[in-house]
Amino acid sequence: MRANRRHTSIHGFTLIELFIVVIIAGILAALVIPRFMASTTKSKTAEAMQILKQIHVQQRAYRQEYDTYWGNGMIGDGGNPESFSRLGVYIMEDARYTYSIAAEKTSFTCTATSNLDDDDVIDTWTIDDGGELIQTVNDMVE
Repeated sequence: MRANRRHTSIHGFTLIELFIVVIIAGILAALVIPRFMASTTKSKTAEAMQILKQIHVQQRAYRQEYDTYWGNGMIGDGGNPESFSRLGVYIMEDARYTYSIAAEKTSFTCTATSNLDDDDVIDTWTIDDGGELIQTVNDMVE
């Protein structure tokens, strides 16, 4: 006669299996999070580049009409979005950057500054009358 055997199966994960899953998840997070942070900061800098290019185009048009550049000492940000309205440039109310213009009759420089990640480094972009757009200080460099 055959013996009546009960087959019992244990369902679940062993501690080793759970430990391996946690380690793999930690490694993946360590690889993905820095790339995600860099890409979000890069998207934030797009605001500065777009507005600075817009200011450059409008400054060139202003100089064609009035034979001088506009706005020496003017500062604009989300708190006063119409400060550059004379140029036809409006800054979004949720803008991350502060924009300042240093202008003379034949040249100008516009600077955008922001602290993107709450450290001591201030992200800084400039554009001049020649249209040269430069990131002079990178907030993401550690």
